[in-house]
Amino acid sequence: MSAYDEDDMPEVVRSSMSGEHVAPNGRSVRSSSSDQQVFPPRSPRATPTVAPRRARRGIPRARRMSLSLTKVDIWSISRVTFLLAVAGGIIQIIAVALVWMVLNAMGLFSQINQIVSSTGLDTSSFNLSDIFSLSTILSAVTIFAVLEVVLLTVLAAIGGLLYNVVASLVGGVHVVLGDD
Repeated sequence: MSAYDEDDMPEVVRSSMSGEHVAPNGRSVRSSSSDQQVFPPRSPRATPTVAPRRARRGIPRARRMSLSLTKVDIWSISRVTFLLAVAGGIIQIIAVALVWMVLNAMGLFSQINQIVSSTGLDTSSFNLSDIFSLSTILSAVTIFAVLEVVLLTVLAAIGGLLYNVVASLVGGVHVVLGDD
């Protein structure tokens, strides 16, 4: 049946559960026997009368349910991890591009070239702006992001497999959910 006691339900619902024909909305209600009775529609102003609820005994308690996570779907973990890793890779590429633009706008690369040339070293072949150009940096970060996506997806699938093995041995993770 339900989680409610028959004493806590309104009178209309209690009588319908006991097999009596009660239909405050004008519809027919079938009892446990095979006979059926049709009630005439009520006037629009008429409201169903409901018996007041009985006062509860003691302090009302929150409902609690104990659940166990005993198995995870590996394919589901792989899909979610793949999409999150792709989003993380895109964020990394955008963040590195923004940081490079800020550093270039501050003149950091030209200042480092000046510092290296002031030391007396031969800087004719050394240009930091060419080595750390935006295209070079973004290419390296994109390769790193693709490798990261593959690595995270594989590691998450392996982690899900390990969780399933361990959960079958110890019973999984037990969680108690409560209703506030």
